[in-house]
Formats: sequence, C-alpha cells, structure tokens
Amino acid sequence: MKKFIEVSAETLDRLQTGKYVAGSLQRDKETGKLVFTGWKRSTRKRNRDKVICRLEHGWLKESAERYKFYNSVDKAIGVVQVSKAMSRELEFALEELILREIP
Repeated sequence: MKKFIEVSAETLDRLQTGKYVAGSLQRDKETGKLVFTGWKRSTRKRNRDKVICRLEHGWLKESAERYKFYNSVDKAIGVVQVSKAMSRELEFALEELILREIP
C-alpha cells in the first residue's frame, strides 16, 4: 500500500543534505491527507566551563554563575584515607581560587 505524505520544503532540504528530522506524522483534519510536521529544534549554546585548577583526583571549574568542584577517590583505600585526600584537595582548590581572585 502506498501513502503520500506532505512534507515541507525545509524538511525536505534537511533530508536531502543527509540530516535527521524529528517530528510528528498526523492526518490533516481539513483535507484528510497525511502531513509530516518537523520539530524546529535549536541546539542549546552555552559557554564552556573554565578550568581553574586540575587536581590529583578531580578539578575545580568556573561557569558563568557557579564554581564547580569535582573529586573522585577510590573506596579501596579506606574511609580515613578518602577523607584526608578529599580534604587536602578541597583546601588546595580553595587556595587556588583565592589566589586567582587576588590581583
């Protein structure tokens, strides 16, 4: 069985350039024809986070509104060692942040 589907020129152009088109397929209430409506999606553009300092087990980054601290330590070394490593790296990251802000 063959069905004809109405597709907009913009959608057809995207398909001919090899891009995917997400959308919905429905029957037009007035004409009864199948119509494909492509969703008009736009990519979210955002500024990349700026790395303030790299740490042994993570990093400290700065975005437009926040400071981000990440630290990942292996559990196998024990809770006491994990606590010491995380505290040490947090102190180092804070020192770098303070030194960076002082002119």
